[in-house]
Amino acid sequence: MHIEVKALLVTAVASGQGKTSVTAALARKLVRQGQRVRVFKCGPDFIDPMILERASGAPVQSLDLWVVGREACRQLLAQAASEADVILIEGVMGLYDGTPSSADLAREFGVPVMAVIDAAAMAQTAGALAQGLRDYGPVAMAGVAANRVASLGHAQMVAASLRDIALLATLPRQAISLPERHLGLVVPGEVAAIDALLDTLAEQLVFDADAWEALPPVRIELGAMLSAPAPLLAGKTIAIARDAAFLFIYPANLATLRQLGAKLCFFSPLANQPVPDGADAVYLPGGYPELHSEALSNAAQWRASIRAEHAAGTPILAECGGMMALADVLTDQSGASWPMAGLLAGAVQMQARLAGLGSQALSTEHGELRGHTFHYSTLSTALTPSACTVKHPSATAGEALYRVGSLTASYFHAYFPSNAPAVAAMLSRQSA
Repeated sequence: MHIEVKALLVTAVASGQGKTSVTAALARKLVRQGQRVRVFKCGPDFIDPMILERASGAPVQSLDLWVVGREACRQLLAQAASEADVILIEGVMGLYDGTPSSADLAREFGVPVMAVIDAAAMAQTAGALAQGLRDYGPVAMAGVAANRVASLGHAQMVAASLRDIALLATLPRQAISLPERHLGLVVPGEVAAIDALLDTLAEQLVFDADAWEALPPVRIELGAMLSAPAPLLAGKTIAIARDAAFLFIYPANLATLRQLGAKLCFFSPLANQPVPDGADAVYLPGGYPELHSEALSNAAQWRASIRAEHAAGTPILAECGGMMALADVLTDQSGASWPMAGLLAGAVQMQARLAGLGSQALSTEHGELRGHTFHYSTLSTALTPSACTVKHPSATAGEALYRVGSLTASYFHAYFPSNAPAVAAMLSRQSA
């Protein structure tokens, strides 16, 4: 059995071409036309999905043939196809970057590709880029979206260069664009008038409706349903930090915790809220503690509460930014140093260059737990790691994982559905 849906993978030759802006603009445009739109993000990412969710009005899940898995990706696409008129998938980096790549995903599910080309400093060369992107794989090329187009004449030159490839869309140079910082785009909650900006992008996106309508629907095969995890956390309450300093959480992670039977309660360390009473475990996800280090340092109630939970043996899982907030000290990008919660002996130092990036896996007694890493800080510590992740696909050593009493901490961001029993063990007292 199968289901059919209009679908498009939005890609580019590299990062920074405007994939997110074009995908968000197209999603918002189609929604405003009355279409039901579901958007996915290819590869591990937290920030782009927030923008795309705001643009489409629907949750944005990750698709990755290795981290998420082929059958899980198929199931996510089939579910979306049953609920939506259109599926948009934003690719990761360049079309052929990574193992697996966005091109691999497109070919796996027969999704045609729209290549975003930053045409600000080119005209006819856009055709060479588009044809190279199409033929190298090859992939099914639905068309091109030319970004930062200066004029109608400029757009016509780009269109003529494409030969047998359609110019599906154009977006002009923006007076105000989606702002960026060291980990990527600024999250939508921090962007003034974000909805007005998305509306403007949608209004300015010139889209070839005839070429779009001519695209055949994508056929998604309905495979066997994946079984839900056993309720290994039934009756347990998981306290999860969620605010501007701790906001990098896969929606699928929360869904997995609920499938495991856990009750979720959220609190804000930034607001100096303590760990909620009655929590059986604490999950501190990644985020931007470096942007809020002074507030976290001054949040005496939060710091005392997490120390008390640790002393009581409450399981604590801290990922990336969550781990940074538990070190002795955090030195931010300005060079200022701030005392943190002090559960993990060591000092975190922000730096200008990337310190870790890519898909990785952690070996556990329950099998492989998959995820990724992406950070601009380093941890200096005398602690001996209890384990290390393995990079994919190189199989070389990845991020260190530390266990200090009931605390499990690492720069590694785990994708919980990849191994729910391993996650349940980390959040259970018997794993300490």
